[in-house]
Formats: sequence, structure tokens, C-alpha cells
Amino acid sequence: MTTEYSGSGDPTRTMELLWGVRARPRRGPKPRLTTEQITRAAIEVADAEGLSALSMRRVAERLGVGAMSLYTYVPGKAELIDLMVDAVYGERSGPVETPGGWRERLERVARANWTLYRRHPWMLQVATARPALGPNTLAKYDEELRAVEGIGLTDVEMDAVLTLVLQHAVSSARLLVEAAEAQSRTGMTDEEWWAAHGPLLAKVFEADRYPVAARVGSAAGEAHQAALSPEYAFEFGLARILDGIGVLVESRSG
Repeated sequence: MTTEYSGSGDPTRTMELLWGVRARPRRGPKPRLTTEQITRAAIEVADAEGLSALSMRRVAERLGVGAMSLYTYVPGKAELIDLMVDAVYGERSGPVETPGGWRERLERVARANWTLYRRHPWMLQVATARPALGPNTLAKYDEELRAVEGIGLTDVEMDAVLTLVLQHAVSSARLLVEAAEAQSRTGMTDEEWWAAHGPLLAKVFEADRYPVAARVGSAAGEAHQAALSPEYAFEFGLARILDGIGVLVESRSG
């Protein structure tokens, strides 16, 4: 799976595009396209065909223009990916300051991100250790931090708690996408795959040699009808993470 890196383009040009601070020429023909149109077309390509299919030429084809014309608006693919990520972050369902305590608010944050990555699985291939800080990216961060505002944590802890919850959503979504891709590539469901390969495993697997693996693997397989359940992993992990955060919050209120 190809990995792209946010912030790998021209940082000055990227920030200008994200924040719309570059002045448009007053003379000359009216631009045929907008940066927003190009970004949306690129997202549609990535949603339908995957990030590996994304190119300036492919986006131009979707828009019905020549590839070279796109460079008038966006310097290249690296900057375009930053625009795409920020645009997707703008698809928020609403503020997290809704009824409920911090646990309910963090649950909403986790589920919103889980849904976002399911809707745009190519986002899992964009490393954001150096994010391009566009308006939607910053608005999302600010809104999500409000889930744990005023519950006794330090600012650094607030950031760490949010990171923990978001990374769980990312890793769980990745499991789901990988499971779907495995089915697509093999043309078999998990149940069909195990039915085909189970007999061979039964011949070579010695349960007495791996007793704990045999017992637990059998129980999990029976429960999920697969080697794993991304949905169960997400729900179970989220509950345990929130339990742990609860211990930290309680320690500050004593």
C-alpha cells in the first residue's frame, strides 16, 4: 500500500492555497476552474479508484481539461493531497459540545473519525506527522479538543488523550479496509477462505503444542466467523481506552 506524506510539497504555496491568501490576477480571462473544484475531483478519483490511481492527469480527465491546465491552480500532486485532506476534514457532522459528559463526547469523536476513514479509505495512506494546517484541519482539532475541555486535564494531556482516541479510530478503520480489500482481491469471504484452507491447517496444526492459541483462536473465530472482527475491535478498544482515561480524570478530581 503506497504511502503519501502530508506537507511534502511546497509549504508556502500549500498554505496560500489552503487559506486563499494568494491574490488572483485582475486581468486576463476568467479562470475556468477553482481550487475547490479540482480538490473535489481529486477526492472523487481517490474514493473510486484509490490513492495509487491519483495523478494530475487523472484529475484533469475527470474535469474534462488538459493536464497542464491544472498546474495553473495547483503546483503538483503533493500540494493537491494536502488540499484533499483538509477538505475531507471539513466533512464534520457538527460540534462535539452536545449533551453528555466527556466520555460520550469522546465516543462521538471516535465514531465520527471511524466513519470518515470508512468513507475515504485512501486517507489511511496519507501520513500526517507533518500536517498542512489548513482551516478545516485546525477547526477539527479545536472542536475535538472541546470534548475534554474543563475536565481537569492539562493542555498536554488533552492533546495526548485526543491523539490516543484518534489513533484507535485510524487503526481500527485500517483493519476494516484491509479486510474488505482481502475479500475483493481473493473473491472470497472470510468464511469461504477458511473453508478452503482450513483442512490443510487442521493437518499441520498441533493443538497440544499451542494450547492457548488453539483455545482462544477457536473461541474468537466462532464468535466472529472470521479471524478477527474490525467492528468488535473498534468497540472493545474504544471502551477500554475510555475506561483508562476515566481513571486519569478521576485521579484529578480526588
